[in-house]
Amino acid sequence: MEFLIEFFSSYGYWAVFFVLLACGFGVPIPEDITLVSGGVISGLGYTNVHWMLVVSMFGVLVGDSTMYWLGRIYGEKILNFPLIRNVATPARFATVQARFEKQGWKLLFVARFLPGLRAVVYLVSGITRKVSFTRFVAVDFMAAIISVPIWVYLGDFGAKNLDWLEAQIHRGQMVIWALLLIGGLFVFWKWKKAKKTKA
Repeated sequence: MEFLIEFFSSYGYWAVFFVLLACGFGVPIPEDITLVSGGVISGLGYTNVHWMLVVSMFGVLVGDSTMYWLGRIYGEKILNFPLIRNVATPARFATVQARFEKQGWKLLFVARFLPGLRAVVYLVSGITRKVSFTRFVAVDFMAAIISVPIWVYLGDFGAKNLDWLEAQIHRGQMVIWALLLIGGLFVFWKWKKAKKTKA
């Protein structure tokens, strides 16, 4: 995080935007750490936190939309591109495709909170063309408006105490995973209940 803070302090909004764009392509830079770092430089006075939120939302949505359109334009041929091949391995692609067939836009929403699979889900949504771009952006925005402001404003608030901030990031990540687990168990329970009713 210290490296990102130093880098963002030098180049401001543009640096945050382009790093978030790279995150959208599946480059292994944690998006939450990037957002928090953007908030930190605002807390240190280098940028305005509200504009940082706008830039961050824009960077996230543009990055995600780029993956969608790459899938939509090139289809499965995009999987042969070297950079994409590293992100969307055959195993990952098959897993996401199977889930997408069953869950559709619901998987899109959850993908915002799944760093390892996020880019692949957006790619598959474009390849399958089962979700229109309008719906894709709407669902992605609804998910992003939950997570992005939390990380940016947390960074702004904790800018003067990085040790405390890192502890809060870890705690926040654990809460997100716990909520996803509870949500997954609830969906599984509903599915089992529906299956019993049909039987």
